[in-house]
Amino acid sequence: MRFALAAVSACLLVSSGRGQDLEAVVRPQIPGLVATYEDLHRHPELSRHEEKTSAFLAGELRRAGYEVTEHVGKYADGGAAYGIVAVMQNGSGPTLLLRTDMDALPVTEQTGLPYASAARAMGEHGQEVGVMHACGHDIHMTVMLGVARSLAQLKNDWHGTLLLIGQPAEERVAGARAMLADHLYERFGRPNYAIALHDDSNLAAGTVGVVSGPLLSSSTSVDVWIRGVGGHGAYPNATKDPIVAAAQYILAIQTIVSRQTSPLDPAVVTVGDIHGGSKRNVIPDEVKLELTVRTYSEQVRENILSDLSRTARGIALAGGIPEDRSPIVKAIEAENVPATYNDPGLASRLRPVFAQWIGKENVLSPRPGMASEDFGLFGLDNHEIPIFMPRLGAVALEKVAESRRTGQPLPSLHSSLFAPLPEPTIRTGVLAMTAAALNLLKP
Repeated sequence: MRFALAAVSACLLVSSGRGQDLEAVVRPQIPGLVATYEDLHRHPELSRHEEKTSAFLAGELRRAGYEVTEHVGKYADGGAAYGIVAVMQNGSGPTLLLRTDMDALPVTEQTGLPYASAARAMGEHGQEVGVMHACGHDIHMTVMLGVARSLAQLKNDWHGTLLLIGQPAEERVAGARAMLADHLYERFGRPNYAIALHDDSNLAAGTVGVVSGPLLSSSTSVDVWIRGVGGHGAYPNATKDPIVAAAQYILAIQTIVSRQTSPLDPAVVTVGDIHGGSKRNVIPDEVKLELTVRTYSEQVRENILSDLSRTARGIALAGGIPEDRSPIVKAIEAENVPATYNDPGLASRLRPVFAQWIGKENVLSPRPGMASEDFGLFGLDNHEIPIFMPRLGAVALEKVAESRRTGQPLPSLHSSLFAPLPEPTIRTGVLAMTAAALNLLKP
């Protein structure tokens, strides 16, 4: 890690005069930003419940000189969202959208950190769960505050409009859609560019990863009801057992990717949970499966959804399940997001900017992933607005090196053991994103 930090410092020493100004603006903020990060980490809130988190972020952005609007966003079910929009106008020029997500996950933290979360809340299905920022949204918010304050102090170095977004419910891929449904761009202006960062549990703190083109896959949530005819467990011959049919279905759909999708098209079909039955000697009437489908291609996504339905019907037919008890396969459109696509022009433009600020050797080219984000929705259909999401290294350099040496995976995002290294991660994020904003809004 000392190497990575040394590289950052060395690069800053040879930066232009404006670079020296930025370093002077950023450096004094770091201790306070680390303290902010630790406080946010201690007090996470689940998706759609970001009341205190959003109020804190809104207050800090107001103090930095931004005009802030709270409670921006309307969910598909009519619920109000805790979205934040902070605007700073600085003469004529382009409009740049900078986004941070705010929500945490239903994960019980096991890091043992002195600022570990002990929060508990009611989960989506009414059960009590632990709550943790296991995806680094606390890092993202902290970096956003550092960037917002830095750009407020450097107004002589940029012209245009900053549109800072505090987005709720990213973990349920609902927040971006909710804010757009609340006429985000009609109310606050349509951006020329949209950028956001995301921490990376496989990259060393002090580094930034740049991917051009597809970055993250699309995500489609699918509910499947395998229906049958229930009865006594002692007389299965008098029933049509949906548990057996569901087991056959789970095995059969494994071939959708391996045998029905081109190996050149990345795709994932995962059954995340199963609900069926209430007693060991009762065959139930139905089993519910909850799936996630991940692809980069819309055509591949549509093919997989068709395959899921066809396979369910085939298994029901083979098992003699009556037509009026045929399976139901339903994609949940409210939880459907497209692939996150990094605009190649923005990637090419900002890669050398990052290299100037943190050192060329610390600007990496990681592979795309099959996780999903709703940030891409801010780019609108057909990539009308160029978007870009760099990856922010968040792990101690020696831990990354040890993982590569031994083959032992590091704690991933969404893990109860995920623990970013705060100071260098935040410093690098603030420098990189402020530099990106200055470049995109340069006079």
